[in-house]
Amino acid sequence: MAVLKNLTTNQTLVPQLSVARTFWSRGKGLLGRSALPQEEALWIHRCNSIHTYFMKFSIDCVFVDKNLQVKAIYQDVKPWRLVAPVWGASSVIELAAGTVTTMKINVGDQLYVGA
Repeated sequence: MAVLKNLTTNQTLVPQLSVARTFWSRGKGLLGRSALPQEEALWIHRCNSIHTYFMKFSIDCVFVDKNLQVKAIYQDVKPWRLVAPVWGASSVIELAAGTVTTMKINVGDQLYVGA
């Protein structure tokens, strides 16, 4: 488990960041969960687009490049939606719906993942 921070605003965004690196964990994502608490998020590596097919709740999606700079943000993505590929993104962080607004995450922000 890791911590997600926004270096631009100097704040901790999520104290419990899970990382999906394997084919299986990236494919499963948040499927099978009934909710995503505000203090948790999922970082999916090698992913520049997502879908929310079969999900039971909405999410915020923060697409980042290889240096963890925010390239695009999609808020309140409802179940059964598709987010097209984001140019320049190498991974996505899926957060509870409303987190982007509450934490004031913006395109261009520099994020950091640490212990």
